[in-house]
Amino acid sequence: MTEDKSRAAAIAAQLNRLRDDYLSRLPAELLALNTLAGGLAGSEEDRAQLNELHHRLHKLAGSGGTFGLAALSSGARSLEQQVKNFLAGTLDAVDVQTRLHLVSDIAALAESLSDVRTSPIPKPVEKTVLTTRQRVRVWLVEDDVVLGNELMRQLTAFNYEVRLFARISDAEAVAQNESPDMLIMDVIFQQEGENSTEVFAQRLNLRALSCPLIFITSHDDFESRVRAAQLGAASYFLKPLDVPRLVNRMEQVFEQRQAPPQRVLIVDDDVDLAEHYRLVLLGAGMEVDVLHQPGAIIEKISAFRPELVLMDLNMPGYSGHDLAGVIRQYDNWSSLPIVYLSAETDLNLQIKAMDRGADDFLLKPILDAQLIAAVRSRTERARQLATQISRDSLTGLLKHASIKDAADVEVIRARRVGKPVTVAMLDIDVFKSVNDTYGHAVGDLVISSVAMLLRQRLRQSDSTGRYGGEEFVAVLPDCDIEAGYLLMEDIRQRFAGLRFSHEGIDFTCTISAGIACSMQYPDSNGSALLVAADEALYAAKRGGRNQVRAAPVDK
Repeated sequence: MTEDKSRAAAIAAQLNRLRDDYLSRLPAELLALNTLAGGLAGSEEDRAQLNELHHRLHKLAGSGGTFGLAALSSGARSLEQQVKNFLAGTLDAVDVQTRLHLVSDIAALAESLSDVRTSPIPKPVEKTVLTTRQRVRVWLVEDDVVLGNELMRQLTAFNYEVRLFARISDAEAVAQNESPDMLIMDVIFQQEGENSTEVFAQRLNLRALSCPLIFITSHDDFESRVRAAQLGAASYFLKPLDVPRLVNRMEQVFEQRQAPPQRVLIVDDDVDLAEHYRLVLLGAGMEVDVLHQPGAIIEKISAFRPELVLMDLNMPGYSGHDLAGVIRQYDNWSSLPIVYLSAETDLNLQIKAMDRGADDFLLKPILDAQLIAAVRSRTERARQLATQISRDSLTGLLKHASIKDAADVEVIRARRVGKPVTVAMLDIDVFKSVNDTYGHAVGDLVISSVAMLLRQRLRQSDSTGRYGGEEFVAVLPDCDIEAGYLLMEDIRQRFAGLRFSHEGIDFTCTISAGIACSMQYPDSNGSALLVAADEALYAAKRGGRNQVRAAPVDK
């Protein structure tokens, strides 16, 4: 928290300095505008001068409001349109009186400099970052001790660190000094004799815990659901609980909180304005790079790999829709979100720009909060699309081709750096009987439970994929055969401890695994290592299932 406050203060100071620098240069900029307007002679020879005047007014219209001068932006926008009309006609028709009015109106812009209205700087996003090496702390507030203990046992098998509170007052006391990563609580407590959400909300500010909240209950009435939504509940589960589905929802919530910062590339020739946008988005927790030279855009995109390009429409030399057209020529960037951020108010030009492959059009000046919201929503949708393309829809793991590619890449990298990489193949034992006995919906739940265990137990540097049906692959860089064996054995035991339920019948499942390490197969590529792991997997199956086998040393 202290680090967040220091970072927020540093960004606020930079934004304030940037605004002060902008304001200090404005008198000279207005003088330059007056000089350009005063030097017009009313002939076609003025066209280059008018183009320069138009460009400067356009930039002023976009930047003034951003730095607290809304009146300056409005006045500059009106003058920009006036100059644009001049350029569209015959310049010989611009008489002396019209030119004098233009000079007078530009001089009047200086009157707006005394009315600086600063907008609040958005606070940086406070985000709990959890890594796969940490055990997520879950508080379970449930007065049914039998249910609470069973739920705690099952959540512990999924690698959650669970603390059970049988009374709201007990949780209230502990919350004075610490907070969980997630809170799961019953809606009705028999000991309290009333709706526990109301009791808990009165005693403790649920939002102050800054953690996701999930309600569990036997009551499915609308008013309870509304109150849960008002308290910011991430989900609402009915008893009897389907624990794997509960864990799946918990995983979704934590994955959103663990998501890496959005990467945004700003393309704008206005240095001050681009820096302002960079600081605002940086303060919102994003990674931001800026490009002032549009001709290098492909090189910059290839190096930075942004998730969104925020681009001005009117820039010297190249227009925004020209750059968008170039970006769309590359297969790798054909779906990269492009958002125009421009002072262009001509609707026809906006439509034309959008036709060249852009996804949105934002008008300068723009509120900082509006900019953050627009960028965040676009990048989230882009991430969802990328996930749909490369990941299995049921498990969220990499698809068959992607995990094979990951194995090849990691074997090459391991050989280059002289470190081991271990590949594991896992398969759910006698899975066909699960589908035949309980149905495919329950079978899907069993499959997704394996995926959840893999995501929880493996490192962020590891790769996991659904190889097919009920078979999975894990690629473990910088991991030798002994460490890989212990990890797979841990996952096997945890999975065997999970209880599944269907129509009142509880059952368990087991998995078998085979592993192979690059150190034992020094001349093998990723595909060959997968074959070795697969052979070890089937050795485990033939040996009685529910076990881990290592591939024999390649001789």
